[in-house]
Amino acid sequence: MTQPLSVQLYTVRDALGSDLPGTLQRIADIGFTDVELFGYVDRADEYATALQAAGLVAPSGHARLLDADAQELDRIFGATATVGTGTLIDPHIDEARWTTREDVEAIARELSALAPRAADHGLTLGYHNHAFEFSNRIEGVSAYQVFADALSDDVVLELDTYWVTVGGDDPVAVIGRYGDKVRFLHVKDGDGSHDDKQQVAVGNGIMPIRAIVDAAPDAQHVIELDDHDGDVFQAVADSYAFLQGVRA
Repeated sequence: MTQPLSVQLYTVRDALGSDLPGTLQRIADIGFTDVELFGYVDRADEYATALQAAGLVAPSGHARLLDADAQELDRIFGATATVGTGTLIDPHIDEARWTTREDVEAIARELSALAPRAADHGLTLGYHNHAFEFSNRIEGVSAYQVFADALSDDVVLELDTYWVTVGGDDPVAVIGRYGDKVRFLHVKDGDGSHDDKQQVAVGNGIMPIRAIVDAAPDAQHVIELDDHDGDVFQAVADSYAFLQGVRA
């Protein structure tokens, strides 16, 4: 069963900042039933109410985990449970830590060590990549491969396929290496550069979208634009329509 398309709400962060309920309703009106959260920890009750009102669910959410102390982690886990999110994904771990095998394997150990605590709250943990985990090479392979190979089985991967490409690797090959461990895909498109403003609606850039989607049919496909030089809601709607067609 193909999972519903989702959208990372960071894409519409400006609109969310001024009108949370209205923005979620606009997302629902495009056709989405699922969203991916960010910045929700301090507004968990508000998000829970607004999601329900818009008929949306949030299977996944982003929060920085390795930077948090024990008290903050408990707050993050509690807020994540409040909004009904099942998979909590760390969206960024400092690039300076991705240069040596020792440092990268330490990241994997730290994240793996948090997984049982998250499970006590009914949560699964995951990690979302950028480009540097792939452009940084350690003994001939990407820092990401060192990391993912060292992760415990109970931590999942959210593969940002665009940043894999920008980092110099092949997202289809990475999906093939990790199989079912890749539970979420960030599906985005653009010119393949580091310039976020060059990101466009899915299907309008250089990315081999059909091959990516076909490589991970059971993962949840999450639309995201880090930035966009145009109407971001139109880009999200165009992305949704394109992917619905590709996945039909």
